[in-house]
Amino acid sequence: MDDGIGLVLAGDVMTGRGVDQILRSPGKPELHEEYVRDARRYVELAERVNGPIPRGVEPTWPWGSALEAMEQYGPAVRVMNLETSVTTSDDVALGKAVNYRMAPANLEVLNVAGVDVWTLANNHVLDYGATGLLQTLDTLADAGQRAPGAGRDAAEAWRPAVVGLPSPDAPDHARHGGGRVVIASVADVSSGVPGGWRAAPDRAGVALLPDLSLTTADEVARRLLEVERPGDIRVVSIHWGSNWGYGIPHEHRRFAHRLVEAGVHVVHGHSSHHPRPIEVYRGRLVLYGCGDLVNDYEGIGGYAGFRSELRLLYSARLAMGTGELVGLQMTPLLARRLTLEHASREDSTWLARVLDHESHGHGARVRLGGDGRLEVIVR
Repeated sequence: MDDGIGLVLAGDVMTGRGVDQILRSPGKPELHEEYVRDARRYVELAERVNGPIPRGVEPTWPWGSALEAMEQYGPAVRVMNLETSVTTSDDVALGKAVNYRMAPANLEVLNVAGVDVWTLANNHVLDYGATGLLQTLDTLADAGQRAPGAGRDAAEAWRPAVVGLPSPDAPDHARHGGGRVVIASVADVSSGVPGGWRAAPDRAGVALLPDLSLTTADEVARRLLEVERPGDIRVVSIHWGSNWGYGIPHEHRRFAHRLVEAGVHVVHGHSSHHPRPIEVYRGRLVLYGCGDLVNDYEGIGGYAGFRSELRLLYSARLAMGTGELVGLQMTPLLARRLTLEHASREDSTWLARVLDHESHGHGARVRLGGDGRLEVIVR
């Protein structure tokens, strides 16, 4: 897919907890979960399933084959959801079942992926309180990372990120001023975000939607249009829905459709631990749930039928000027030993079959191409 504007998208990246513990500078391993009190336990559980995992690994380790796959897609704007706090804070949000914390000293694990925008509107960015959020924001900002969706106040949390489009002819995918991708990061309470985490004029927090009404969808789109320039590609990255299951609630689909009708080109959904249906609505891409990309879930039992060890890296091509979907390819990856490998042909076939079945009712068809990537057939 060489024509058009490139976007590389993924769902949740969870570099805290067990992943943090195998990196060069692991933070405190103490957890406040009901069953697990030490983050190193998640490394041990993964080792029981797939074998020994080295400690003190290079920051490229958790990404594995995903790094090569991203490079193969060529110049593109990369957007992923960072579902962890980056902090040394001990101000844990008690009462939550899971708390994610990554040591700021391990920030290179994010830098090596070349991600242009880390969305932060999710249900883990305040796992270590306002102190943890502020340190997360400062750490990312100091590294030059764009991180919409959370902020020191509501204005910062709701402010979209703007990325210049990559130039195919420039070295190192350099950015130029000819076009832009504008990304808003928002969350819905259906993903588990506590209502008290909502950013306010005088309170740090996340860009939490008041509801999924048509009026709210119009307001989200308006914030993107406020900073619009001709040729902009507008993306709404939204953390919503349950962790498991393929069904899409009516109000989610209605909200996504309204965003498109109001001028949004891509709806980038995440929160589910496995990929959910894909839709092409009025020529625009709607990903209801991208699934996890990086996490420490290998040794955790339950929900085996969803094959959450299979991950997807999405590469979309959009038409210049209109933002209509030209093509969508997805690289299937397998989580093993807290890194990512290319999935087998058998696993990729299974994933293509499931996504085709679940997306068919939303007007999209998915097939497995000869190169091992999944493809969406654009009608």
